[in-house]
Amino acid sequence: MMTALILAATLATGALLLWPRLAGAPLWRAAVTPLASIIGSGFLVLGPILDTSYGAWAPLVMAALCLVAYGFGAAIRFNIARRAAEAPRTQTEERLEALASWALAFAYFISVAYYLNLFGAFGMRLTPWNDALHARLLTSAMLLAILVIGWTKGFSALERLEQVSVGLKLAIIAGLLAGLIWFFAGKAQAGELLLNPATQTGWAGLALAFGLIVTVQGFETARYLGAEYDPPTRIRAMKIAQGLSTAIYMIYVLLIAYVFAPGTEDLSETAIIGLMALVAPVLPLMLTAAALAAQFSAAVADTGGAGGLISELTGGRLPQRLSYALLVGFGLALTWGFDVFEIISHASRAFAAYYAVQAGIACRGAYAQGRPALAAGFAAMAALGLAITVFGTPVE
Repeated sequence: MMTALILAATLATGALLLWPRLAGAPLWRAAVTPLASIIGSGFLVLGPILDTSYGAWAPLVMAALCLVAYGFGAAIRFNIARRAAEAPRTQTEERLEALASWALAFAYFISVAYYLNLFGAFGMRLTPWNDALHARLLTSAMLLAILVIGWTKGFSALERLEQVSVGLKLAIIAGLLAGLIWFFAGKAQAGELLLNPATQTGWAGLALAFGLIVTVQGFETARYLGAEYDPPTRIRAMKIAQGLSTAIYMIYVLLIAYVFAPGTEDLSETAIIGLMALVAPVLPLMLTAAALAAQFSAAVADTGGAGGLISELTGGRLPQRLSYALLVGFGLALTWGFDVFEIISHASRAFAAYYAVQAGIACRGAYAQGRPALAAGFAAMAALGLAITVFGTPVE
């Protein structure tokens, strides 16, 4: 019964996503890019981390992460609207914009390593070679494959893969949530729900949450869809993506936080596979397929984004091919020098720096418009972004 429910929910969601009226709607197409990026950034790793670290408080921490992400998104949406209004921008705003682009390019360098390290870990999870060495070897092979593709053919040939992976990922998540709802209901009916204690509290708990901001990252991609969609569409698309991802994350964490006893599965980047095997035997294979498709397509997208940004910022003096080579070299260094949880923390801090600069731009713009209260709010978000950049810590 459980397997049938999961497969039915997966197929129904897949059919809905393929429905021409939805798939062809410009607003939905614009929203899919940031939505897929947000969900792909951390859905598979976040649940076990929050459950193990915060216990019964995990949903509250999840809500706080989503709220912070929405605050940073508000700053970026303000900047989109201000640029669209063609209002005169101050020199400070222009300088900060260039700084933000450099910060985002650097964040992409780390995020590609993050995505492909998850690819390596999930790729090995269900094999006899489920260890850190083989996961790193697979990650290294994928980094080199991305370099070869980018150097020889470019990434345009892989655009269809991104579209397919988005639908696959969302459909499988729907199946996962359906299975978790059934599992949760069974535990509740039997009086077996648990209120696990937090293992991370106080400053350690806050610093860990800082290090997880990358798991709700991805909404900023709407900022860079200007060649395809007008500013109002991009603003609405970002709101839709953040709203839907918040709903998905909150349901997911609420369902996972009260049904597993501490120590059920050792905390690792692939712990979700072991936990979901207890829910339904079909889920580990489905989640692995979703992980491989999602992480590879996300890595391809961020590699292309980094190359384009650096080429633009250097006026073409640093060609995209060379940017790809630098990114892959950097990714290999991260892969062999750090574990996945450390890379997650570094990626969080890099994106937080980008968000801090974007909030700074919004603060300056709001002040120039004579809106001091709004400027103060954006200043607070900029300060929070800097705090995350400095103090974020990895899972131990």
